[in-house]
Amino acid sequence: MAEAHQAVGFQFTVRPDGVDVKLSQEVIKNIYLSGVTAWEKRAIQFKNGILTGVYPASPSSWLIVVIAMMSSLYIHIDPSLGMIDTIKDNLPHRDYISVQTRAVLSTILFATGLWLFLIYLLRYTLKALLSYHGWIFESHGKMSTSTKVWLSLVKMFSGRRPLLYSFQASLPRLPVPSVDDTIHRYLESVRPLLDSEQYSQMEILATDFKNSKAAQLQRYLILKSWWGTNYVSDWWEEYIYLRGRSPIMVNSNFYIMDLLYLTPTHRQAARAGNVVHAMLQYRRKLERGELAPLRALGTVPMCSTQMERIFNTTRIPGIETDTVQHLTDRKHLVVYHKGRFFQVWLYTGGRHLLPSELETQFQRILNDTSEPQLAELKLAALTAGNRVPWALARVKYFSQGRNKVSLDAIESAAFFLTLDDEPQGYDPANTKSLDSYAKSLLHGKCYDRWFDKSFTLISYPNGKMGVNAEHSWADAPIVGHMWEYVLATDCFHLGYTEEGHCKGNVNKGLPHPTRLQWQIPKECQDVIETSYLSAKQIADDVDFHGYLFTEFGKGLIKKCRSSPDAFIQLALQLAQFRDQGVFCLTYESSMTRMFRDGRTETVRSCTSEAVAFVRAMEDAGATNAQRLALFRKAADKHQHMYRLAMTGSGIDRHLFCLYIVSKYLGVDSPFLKKVLSEPWKLSTSQTPQQQLNLVDINKFPKYVGAGGGFGPVADDGYGVSYIIVGENLITFHISSKFSSPDTDSCRFSQHIHKAMLDIQALFKPENDKKTVEHTEHVQLENGKKHI
Repeated sequence: MAEAHQAVGFQFTVRPDGVDVKLSQEVIKNIYLSGVTAWEKRAIQFKNGILTGVYPASPSSWLIVVIAMMSSLYIHIDPSLGMIDTIKDNLPHRDYISVQTRAVLSTILFATGLWLFLIYLLRYTLKALLSYHGWIFESHGKMSTSTKVWLSLVKMFSGRRPLLYSFQASLPRLPVPSVDDTIHRYLESVRPLLDSEQYSQMEILATDFKNSKAAQLQRYLILKSWWGTNYVSDWWEEYIYLRGRSPIMVNSNFYIMDLLYLTPTHRQAARAGNVVHAMLQYRRKLERGELAPLRALGTVPMCSTQMERIFNTTRIPGIETDTVQHLTDRKHLVVYHKGRFFQVWLYTGGRHLLPSELETQFQRILNDTSEPQLAELKLAALTAGNRVPWALARVKYFSQGRNKVSLDAIESAAFFLTLDDEPQGYDPANTKSLDSYAKSLLHGKCYDRWFDKSFTLISYPNGKMGVNAEHSWADAPIVGHMWEYVLATDCFHLGYTEEGHCKGNVNKGLPHPTRLQWQIPKECQDVIETSYLSAKQIADDVDFHGYLFTEFGKGLIKKCRSSPDAFIQLALQLAQFRDQGVFCLTYESSMTRMFRDGRTETVRSCTSEAVAFVRAMEDAGATNAQRLALFRKAADKHQHMYRLAMTGSGIDRHLFCLYIVSKYLGVDSPFLKKVLSEPWKLSTSQTPQQQLNLVDINKFPKYVGAGGGFGPVADDGYGVSYIIVGENLITFHISSKFSSPDTDSCRFSQHIHKAMLDIQALFKPENDKKTVEHTEHVQLENGKKHI
């Protein structure tokens, strides 16, 4: 084959008179260009590393300080208070250096020390400023004078044009709340869920813990917070994710959907080509640190640590615990199609493959009619089943030979791509279309996604895309940030030809994708089949329903002077009560990325105020005025709890870490055991929109994402993810289990719909009054103009 000949870098022939060596100029050129690109990349990373290392100062500021100090030599003023003379007198080999040279050297050394001191002073000043969180507790739309002054100081000390990791050294550490505060908030959170006797027992357990073991555990936790950058995140990753031995498919992994209403092209290979190229552009910016850091209010920076492991990352199975393997600069990806694994190189001649070149490679895979090798079809089911069998099989059957080479290719790939063979996507004429789409992204056929990769990109025959992401290395907003960039780049920068192909010339001279080779023995085949059957049982039990709420959205909710998130959370509480007839422990995910290495915290949404509001909604004797008053009180409480969680004063991460310390010390705590064993029957999460500047939704209303979701957390509960898009759309992703007789995802969506409308109806008199006042005002103004 021509491709095979092109892949040969050199040939040699042994002759009687010696060895005749023939070099391929094309290969030598590619090697040269690849080397140039590698050195260019290192130079940019080195430069950006320096810029980040001295931030919020700049390298040029060093020269300014040096010049200022040097000028003191000529005006006979010593700003160093004698330190320059001390340095001059203690320079090594000073007898061999002239007096003037010694003066210059000592001045430069002092100036450099002063410059470094000023950098640390700026950093710690900024860190002290960022430790203030009073601004977040102020009413929306209102800003106190002190907060305005604080915001101005943060802007002043933040420097100009920060890179992705510029603020990392200035972010404050996550504070350890006091035990008294945490226990008080915990008891307050469970009060509406327990009867008087149960609550009294919980109070006794909490008081006993507080008076006996808590102080010792708290001291160790405070010590850890001083020593490490974050007292929660490493334990959270290890004990919540990596030590879990049950399947990660459905139970841990989550998914993100494509654009809701539009498909830029219906050509599968072309769409995959553009999306993969956009991901490579994002990765290049990420590696160089050139992405803009995410900032609240456009000023307060968020931690970017999790973004480091988006690419080139794989969860490696272990007997007792898994590990996260992160590599650098991977130049290939692995593609799965109809039971075959292909390796595709992403670079040629020292550059990324162009979208048209990637389309050619993916189309070659789609056109390949070869059959899967023995046991290759369901091989990826190993990553979908229980972790221990996969860990044992990996050591026994994939530690040598061709199996090791092929597995290394998958685990070292930039990411994993599946070219699916069944179309998916939202179809307004099919109410179940989002259900099928979500289940395909969440678990697929249980063997056509590599669930251990940081993420699997999924491409469908109709041009739709999606992502399945492993959860241990990062949280959903991190993957969402990348996906927002990719979709915007795909649609508004790369684009397609009129025929739907990628733009650019077609390069047919690229080496073909190569098949990965496997040799799977019978014993390993049995493990694969067992893992597949286990995973299929989990997948078949997922009852999923996707639901678009279009009656109103963020715009109308804000006109009601309510937080959209609080509005939806209270609607979920009302829907839960109507669906189940009881209240339950509710989990809402909140981020703690205003702190170094921060991840998430839990907001316990089922508060006493929320319960009072729901009961009033179900009480026929309550008036709308009473219900509205209770709603506002419950919404304010929810907002306060959310803000506490964001600022490091949550409940659950603190109790979780106290529990971990107790296990290390061998301390038995009935209170902590009880807390950590409570089931979350309603688990919720909002998918945030982080880069609103990428797409103008008002100008392009059809270019909106559908958000993403996750599997049910409890066997008899619901998982609800939602995304608030624009002013008039909220998309819900609802999951539960068919095996539970008490849950039904479609039924729950109906309860959500009615709850949203019922709550909105409470505000109608207010809105009608505002509308009348506005109309009268307009009429009056028009009358004045007429006069």
